[in-house]
Amino acid sequence: MQKITSTTNQTIKNLAKLNKKKYREQEGYYLIEGFHLIDEAFKSELKYKYLLATAAAFEKLVDKYEIDLDDKRLIQINEKVAKHLSATTNSQDVFMVLKINQPKHFTFNFGKWVLLDTLADPGNIGTIIRTADAAGFDGVVLSENCADLYNPKTQRAMQGSQFHLPVIKADILKTIEQFKENYIPVYASVLDSEAKELPTFEKTKELALIIGNEANGVSDEVVAQADEKLFIPIKGQAESLNAAVAAGIMIYHFA
Repeated sequence: MQKITSTTNQTIKNLAKLNKKKYREQEGYYLIEGFHLIDEAFKSELKYKYLLATAAAFEKLVDKYEIDLDDKRLIQINEKVAKHLSATTNSQDVFMVLKINQPKHFTFNFGKWVLLDTLADPGNIGTIIRTADAAGFDGVVLSENCADLYNPKTQRAMQGSQFHLPVIKADILKTIEQFKENYIPVYASVLDSEAKELPTFEKTKELALIIGNEANGVSDEVVAQADEKLFIPIKGQAESLNAAVAAGIMIYHFA
């Protein structure tokens, strides 16, 4: 185990940069923090580059996992360094560095999927992924213009669901083509005079459900490729639903 107590240490400076998208993409790694996320990573048997924690946090980890304290990937830090690395107000003083592992090719020919078209809010993205996981969906696709999957806010909102099902960043139009080629229906959530109310749709064994941008909805070119357009009827006076809430209602309708 290494010990680092200074925020000016080069390793710590490099790891702190992973809280920014530019450096995550440049280095090919991202940072997770907190006992729950790290517990999920261990359960998924993910290989990590570094595991960093204060002495007190390491005691908790050693009690729960078979950790070799001679492992050079382990770094004991102090609370000052933990605060420097943390993207939260109240750090749990434990961090893990994981490799960004996006598949170069993926065949979309099975199951139930959620497709996110240009969602801007990391919290919404993470919440939708977590909901899809809870509902037993097979995966989530993020369009290339979505907020970053590896953003700390997205990671916290997912609560480890990213380790349970495929979450893939891909060209959404090409992805839709694959679903349609495999006779999997594609539904777009839109406010449109031609859209049908959600309750009129029956459950189906396979589908691709498209959720659009918080402000602008699903883009016209994506809607044009959908087999059906649907919407959630609003009974009160609210103009619309939060994207993650709407997604949750639709996901569980088809679960």
